[in-house]
Order: sequence, then structure tokens, then C-alpha cells
Amino acid sequence: MKKYCVFLSRCLALSFVGDWKYYFWMFFLSVIALMGLNAYTQQFVNSLITTGMTDQVSWGFYIANFTFLVGMAAAAVMLVIPVYIYKNHDLHDLVIFGELFAVAAIIMALLFVTVDLGRPDRFHHLFLRFNFPESMLAWDVIALNGYLLLNLHICGYLIYCAYCKRKPTRLFYIPFVFIAIAWAISIHTVTAFLYSGLGGRPFWNSAVLAPRFLASAFAAGPAFLILTLMVISKATDYRVTHKALMTLRNIVTVALTINMFLLGSEVFTEFYTDSAHVASAKYLFLGLHGNNALVPWIWSAIALNTTAIIILYSRMSRKLPALSVACILLIIGVWIEKGMGLIIPAFIPTPLGEIVEYTPTLNEILVTLGIWAFGLLIYTICVRITVPVLSGQLTVDTQLRDRHTTTTPLRGSSAPHTITTQEETAR
Repeated sequence: MKKYCVFLSRCLALSFVGDWKYYFWMFFLSVIALMGLNAYTQQFVNSLITTGMTDQVSWGFYIANFTFLVGMAAAAVMLVIPVYIYKNHDLHDLVIFGELFAVAAIIMALLFVTVDLGRPDRFHHLFLRFNFPESMLAWDVIALNGYLLLNLHICGYLIYCAYCKRKPTRLFYIPFVFIAIAWAISIHTVTAFLYSGLGGRPFWNSAVLAPRFLASAFAAGPAFLILTLMVISKATDYRVTHKALMTLRNIVTVALTINMFLLGSEVFTEFYTDSAHVASAKYLFLGLHGNNALVPWIWSAIALNTTAIIILYSRMSRKLPALSVACILLIIGVWIEKGMGLIIPAFIPTPLGEIVEYTPTLNEILVTLGIWAFGLLIYTICVRITVPVLSGQLTVDTQLRDRHTTTTPLRGSSAPHTITTQEETAR
């Protein structure tokens, strides 16, 4: 226990150490997070009237981001499966970065659910009337929190074993890895069932909604990890092999192709049958009775995803600059498709035929940016701690060999930064 406490204290001290780029990034995220907190205090005092949501459109920007982030968290399984099932050793060390992002994404997702509540101080009523197993919301609560605990255990155990320079005991993490694989698929499937099970919203009543969720998640999640690994390779001494990035590229390409196919199948079914429930789809893609607020959103998403898939299938995606562009376009496109292009249209028109359009307010956008900044802050700190441990710069031996100094080389500096024992204590 003493050794573990020392490990935590050293990680805490290390999270405050970096070059000017690291400090600027952390300062920027902190400012945005505080602005979001201030905006949320305004919402907490004045309630949801500060948002663009109405009686007709009761789920908006917050739930759109929640849906996207649940998928991003589930995408960590796309690194776990090749490593532990197909024995792909190129991605072995990268699994931890995927699991760390899953932790940050789940925390952000839970925060978005919290800010979407008009009275978060009454959150305990959810547990007093849990209504399990009939309620899909109860299933979602169990799935999200269980996945968070699984990833915290896997990441924490593997990083601590690397710090102690000992081989992880397979019994303590392998079973949890395979449970996490099934759990990752379940969290996004349960979220999809939460929507498709609402009979009063025909736009969501589709059997392919869950496969669409998984396909888009398995495209956007690894795409985000590719961008993260590129930044880590440039900002630290940790090296990611080109072969590993190309493996992730292949995963992204296949997943995005499946997602585009499923989206096309949905569009064909809606418009070719021309059923009585096509109104929401018409509003989304073409506009309805002069109301077309979401039309630019969905066609922008389709254009971005189409451009990304063309780049991914071309040889230019083997070069990192082109691959990074494709990943950025893909992430934005999937965010629009699963957010504004999926959540909002289900409420327009209402079952009574009312057309009340939704536009997020400035306060709503600031709260959203604040949550994203807080999540990225957590992920940055986790990566800042993990990279020195995995590269062998921060281990238990460095402390035992020299109790007064811990050397942490930082890329971009002329000399390694030295953390003294006094500095560790002060931090």
C-alpha cells in the first residue's frame, strides 16, 4: 500500500510537469472548463429555460453529445480485440491509450446526462425507483457505470505493473478484458435500444439502429486514437509504429464503409416506402413545410464522411498528413450524424403534427464545450502519466536508485526536467 501511495503521489507530481506547449494546452482546457462551469451555474439557477429545448424537443445538444461519446467509449474494444484475440502485438501497448480514452469518454457522457437533468439534486430518485429490468434507462445506468469501473481497473493495474517493472498477473486482468469486450458492445447497443424502443418516435424505430451505432463508433473511436497517437509521437519520446497506425486505419475504413451502407439502407427504406412515418426523415434531409434547420447539418455530415472514405480508400491515406485529415473529417461527420442528425429529427414533427425547431443556445454550447474540455483535461493528464511509465522513464527503480531525483525527459527541451523530492512534496 505504501508503494502504491508513492506511485500515486509521483503521478500527481508528474501531471504538473511539461514544456510550454503542455502548459498552454492545460491552461486552455482549464479556461474552457471553467467557462462551462459558469454557464452551468446559470442553468442550475434558472433551470433548462437557458437551453433551446422545449416541451416538443425535450432532448437536444446534451443528449446528442452523450450518444456520440458512448460510442467513442465503446470503440476502445477495437484495440482490445486484435491484441488479445488475434495476438496483434503491434497494438499491445496502444490498448492502454484506448482504455484511458474510454474512461474519459464515459465520464463526459455521464456529465452530459447530469446537465440534461432539470433537477440533478433529485438524481437519487432514479435509484429509489430503479425499475430494473423493465426500464432501458436502468440498463443504461448499469452498462455505463460498469464499463467505467472495468476500464479503470484494467488501466490502473497495467500501468501500475509497468511502474513496478513486473509482468501483470493474467488472472487479474485477462478475464476483465474479455468482459470489457462484451460490455463495450453492450453499452452502445443498450443506448440504441433506448431510442429504438420508444414507440412514439417512429424515426428511431429501426432494427439497424444498434448496428449503425456500433459501426459509427468503431469508425470515430479509432480515428480519434490515431490523432492522439500522432500527437503523442510528436510531443514525447514514445514511438508509435507506422504499422500500428495502418492497422487502425484499416479498422476505421471498414467501419466507416459499413456505417455509410447502413445509413443508405435507412434512407432507402424511409423514402422508397413513403410510409406515414417519413415526415421526420423528410424534415432532416429535405426540409418540411419551409422548416429546414437540420438540412445543412446532415448533408455536411454526408459530404464529410464521403470525403473521408475516399481518402481512406486511396493510397494517400498511407501518409500521415492525409490520414489525419480523413480522421478529422470522419469524427466531425459522425458527430453530426449521430447527434444533430439522429436525436433532434425524432422530435420534429411531434406526434400531434407540431413543427417546433430546435437551436442550441449560447449557454448550452458553453456547457458542452466545458464538459469536452474537462474530459480532454482528464485524458491529457492520464496520457502524461502513462507515457513515462510505459517508456521506462518512471518506474519504481528510479526512485529506489536515487531517492532525491526523478528524471523525466520532455521532448522539445534541451535537457531533461528534474523533479526533486521537495518539488514532488510541494506539488
